[in-house]
Amino acid sequence: MVNKIKTQARPGVALPSGPYALRLLLASSLLAAPVAQSAGDDTLTVTAETSESVTARNAGIVAKESSSGTKTPTPLRKTPQSISVVTRDQMDDQAAASVSDALSYTSGVVTNYRGNSNRNDEIISRGFRYAPKLLDGLHYGLSSSSGGSGQLDPWLMERVEMVHGPAGVLYGQVSPGGLVVMTSKRPTAESIHEVKLSTGNQHLAEAAFDFGGKLDDDNTLFYRLNGIAFTKHEFVKGNKQQRMAIAPAITWLASEDTTFTLLTSYQYEPEAGARNFYPRAGTLFSTSAGYVPYDFNVSETNFNRSTREQTSIGYELEHNFNEALSFKQNLRYSHRQEEYKYLVYNATGANDHTITRIPQHDKVLTNEMGVDNQLKGLISTGSVEHTLLGGLDYRYSHVNSKLWRDRSGDYELDWTNPVHIDIDESKLLLSSDTQKTLNQVGVYLQDQLEWQQWNLLLSGRHDWSQVHTVSYTGDGSDETYNDNQFTGRAGLLYAFDNGLSPYISYSTSFEPTLQASAPGTDPLKPTTGEQTELGIKYQPAGSNTALTLSLFDINQKNVTTLNSTTQFYEQIGKVNSKGFEAELHAQPVPEIKFTAAYTYTDVVTKETTKEQERGHSPAGVPTHSASAWGSYSFLSGPLNGFTLGSGVRYVGKSPADSIGEYDVPSFTLYDAMASYELGQAVPSLKGAKLQLNVQNLADKHYVSNCSNAYACFYGTGRSVVASVDYRW
Repeated sequence: MVNKIKTQARPGVALPSGPYALRLLLASSLLAAPVAQSAGDDTLTVTAETSESVTARNAGIVAKESSSGTKTPTPLRKTPQSISVVTRDQMDDQAAASVSDALSYTSGVVTNYRGNSNRNDEIISRGFRYAPKLLDGLHYGLSSSSGGSGQLDPWLMERVEMVHGPAGVLYGQVSPGGLVVMTSKRPTAESIHEVKLSTGNQHLAEAAFDFGGKLDDDNTLFYRLNGIAFTKHEFVKGNKQQRMAIAPAITWLASEDTTFTLLTSYQYEPEAGARNFYPRAGTLFSTSAGYVPYDFNVSETNFNRSTREQTSIGYELEHNFNEALSFKQNLRYSHRQEEYKYLVYNATGANDHTITRIPQHDKVLTNEMGVDNQLKGLISTGSVEHTLLGGLDYRYSHVNSKLWRDRSGDYELDWTNPVHIDIDESKLLLSSDTQKTLNQVGVYLQDQLEWQQWNLLLSGRHDWSQVHTVSYTGDGSDETYNDNQFTGRAGLLYAFDNGLSPYISYSTSFEPTLQASAPGTDPLKPTTGEQTELGIKYQPAGSNTALTLSLFDINQKNVTTLNSTTQFYEQIGKVNSKGFEAELHAQPVPEIKFTAAYTYTDVVTKETTKEQERGHSPAGVPTHSASAWGSYSFLSGPLNGFTLGSGVRYVGKSPADSIGEYDVPSFTLYDAMASYELGQAVPSLKGAKLQLNVQNLADKHYVSNCSNAYACFYGTGRSVVASVDYRW
């Protein structure tokens, strides 16, 4: 006899009735992955639907929910803020090799602008450098004003999101342009077995795996183990990238009300990639000797070291006191060691095809710890539904950095006829030895109110931060800066039945300044930001279409910049960024996937101590950019199993300096993809897939960005990746 009972869970999950049915149901619901069980006489068939998971893999490229903008799982069409979600499927389709690559088809951002020098996934968002990164809801890397250290392999990620605009009310120290939120792959109730092998140009060799499933018959323990190893040559002559990463995770369902997930990762890069600069003369415009070769190495291969080692361990603990009240604690500790040796481009030499270089040796040791405690309550006041969230978080960052340099001026190089030389490391002198410690405590409160089709979001937060900087060189300064700041947000949205959701929001942010000011001057104030955003979302119920249109206006005050004369940081005033973003993700039928994005950004320096920069745009931010990606899968007929995809990325001209003298020309890049399910030809190979990805199909040579006369970058050349992926 078969008993069929309808209950609230994921669709199509077959659960055995008995003492462990409820736990397996809970596992399926929490981990949002289907569990395959043999159908028998004691089968409980679950047929109802639940909302999309914000941490598990979702099929396709259209995400419908996110917790990045509210810290609670919320439909995107009811969130009064622009949020872009790159799913695992989109990353796989486009063969994203970095988090920056994953965001290449996202609105509002400038990615990979350093070309081969993007060692830290530096991303410009809504005109501001650099978007800070969060991993599983906690900060990862330094503040945005420092570029953010570290780079995590996207293979370890389930999704990558871009939260546009200030989000300080939830995350404390952030940039007004937005932040990048990375979500690790989690344990799952579904059995996962995947192995992937890749090769390509630039001597690429890569192997990756992903396994997951149950660890016991009681349905209380689940695991995930994924890892990757690769080696490849960079487009810059003599440079390599090599990486090994592994991420074990375990989820324990202690009871029907308590879940504990352990998240760990280890990543070692014996070759972490190059980071350097090119002169404006010879890249942006020709010299008497033409252009700098596209693969030119400013450094010396016999004086090269680029290693990075990262370890992290953390957990997420969730407990439901009852249906209306729950608690969540999120904690992670990270340790990172970095060492780099190279000659960095310094200035133009005796003529326009000669440069001077400075040998330098960097060592950076970083320890970070973050914890976020959240109490969530669901209450009703009359016909108004409230999702209340109160939290207290703490962030600790301790960074010790040492820099050795040789400023003797003995290292001129003619790039038309480079003569390689040996570096006398005994001439390297300790230039700086600093220790920076950040302690930050934040208390926040948020209320998501829903009345009929109105959605009102109110948030407030107060932060207390202390930055302690010790210099073991120079005058041996020892400075402590204490700051406290209130940030807030208010957003109003109306969700029409037809899927249209117009909204308006106001939000603020702040960042304690980690850089030191010149001796004898006042300490640098925190950088603050405020934004007004007006937009509309379109996501019809039951459809796989998500469109967001947004207008934004951001003011950032107390902007910090390096004074090239004094070599100390100073605050120059106020920058305004306003613009328009449009982004579409659609999968109208199973065969078709499509994304498109357009961005208009107008950034202007409004107030500054550098009079020549007033009224001009900061360098590196294009006014216009656009992208589109589409793929078609043949699901029947003689081509059944084939998928063809292509994409185009356009980046408009951008200022090459901050005084309006030069511009970087616009450029357009083309990408392509083709894949084939081998099981369609040979049934015994079911689960195996061949895929070919080509980025920069035409192998276009171009200048991707310039900051000034001494900091220009070539874009990356053609990248070809062929892979075989087997899932069982």
